[in-house]
Amino acid sequence: MRSDSWVDDSNAPLLTDLYQLVMLQAYFAADMRETAVFDLFVRRLPEARNYLVACGLDDALRHLEHIAFDAEAIAALRRLGRFSESFLEWLAELRFRGDVRAVPEGTVVFAEEPILEVVAPLPEAQLVETLVLNQIHLQTVAASKAARIVGAAAGRNVVDFGLRRMHGTDAAMKSARAFHVGGVAATSNVLAASVYGVPVAGTMAHSFVQAHDDELDAFRAMVASTPDAVLLVDTYDTIGGVRNVIRLARELGNRFRVRAIRLDSGDLAASARDARRMLDEAGLAAVRIFASSDLDEYRIRDLVAAGPPIDAFGVGTRMGVSSDAPSLDAVYKLAAYAGRGRVKLSTDKRTFPGRKQVFRVVEGGEARRDVLAVANEPADGRPLLVPVMQGGRRLAAGSTDLEEARERCRRGIAELPERLRDLGRADPPYPVERTPALENEWSELRDRIAQGRSQTSR
Repeated sequence: MRSDSWVDDSNAPLLTDLYQLVMLQAYFAADMRETAVFDLFVRRLPEARNYLVACGLDDALRHLEHIAFDAEAIAALRRLGRFSESFLEWLAELRFRGDVRAVPEGTVVFAEEPILEVVAPLPEAQLVETLVLNQIHLQTVAASKAARIVGAAAGRNVVDFGLRRMHGTDAAMKSARAFHVGGVAATSNVLAASVYGVPVAGTMAHSFVQAHDDELDAFRAMVASTPDAVLLVDTYDTIGGVRNVIRLARELGNRFRVRAIRLDSGDLAASARDARRMLDEAGLAAVRIFASSDLDEYRIRDLVAAGPPIDAFGVGTRMGVSSDAPSLDAVYKLAAYAGRGRVKLSTDKRTFPGRKQVFRVVEGGEARRDVLAVANEPADGRPLLVPVMQGGRRLAAGSTDLEEARERCRRGIAELPERLRDLGRADPPYPVERTPALENEWSELRDRIAQGRSQTSR
């Protein structure tokens, strides 16, 4: 087996839960290969969320396009000693040939609404559960957190500084992309910027200042290499650091190109006011003020409300790991098999049968409610689920343009009622209604299941 630990298209099929493969072998043995419908959705919103921003579809579809067990993967499964040779031979030929509908990336979504629907032969649809959930869950968490932070910044740019403290390399890459969908202006992650086309931005570290014997000498060295640098001024004393920026400006005269200073500690509001006054008095009104230091949407909201002259924010750990809501109750559940609806009746975990559609009702430019309906059922509003893959091949709607997804997110949040854009819990929450037809299908299945269990127990 290959020794590297990076997940790629060749080993991604093994990035699954063992029980998926155990179930596949049982389906294979029983010849259960008729069409299944699975829904991916979030059961309930975290306490700290009034909405979510769907993200991760592009990566999910890419994995579906390429999923295949190569010789090394089959050999790895053989070594487990759990699978028959006939099953492994069948698995080696398995490809995803199903259809997928999904909400486009950047769409605002709510609890119980399908983010993605898979329609495929049961083994194919079952196999992809873990990987598809993994990709959409992480990126939806990240985009949703970013959207809140961007909203709190009230028009000021936000830059992603989270790479070094995020949960591994894949999370750092995928989240940088999702943050941009959520409205973040740029990332410090050079690889993510290169791969996804996200703007890259950065400042400097305290170590650069410490490595020089004098702070002013450090600033001189930085601008000699990078004339439009952002200078970090709080390594020793913030006011002293600003004074050194002003001295440097006097030394360089017309050659001074420093874009901004960065504040990274202490009372950011007070420091920003002092720094702005000093810079303006020195004729450096064009030098902007960039703030960082353990920021999240709550601290940014409070800073903005206090009115300091901060032009942009760098946000790291708390956005990188979505510290207040690091996970979602995201699930992938069977909704139909062999032409019949299927439901789960567990307490607090019920599901609805069959193929569905979500309609968003917008009146006067404001989203009023969503309606969860049976697929093809006529309903008011704008349908959210669109075909993105057919026969295992991606359709045009499944090819995500990053800037389009970012704009879709911006528009979707802008049309939400103001109470939902607040950082507190919305009261009342956004309404998601179910049509009578969908409720009736669920009730009929519940009664049929209850009747069957009653007859079995006799």
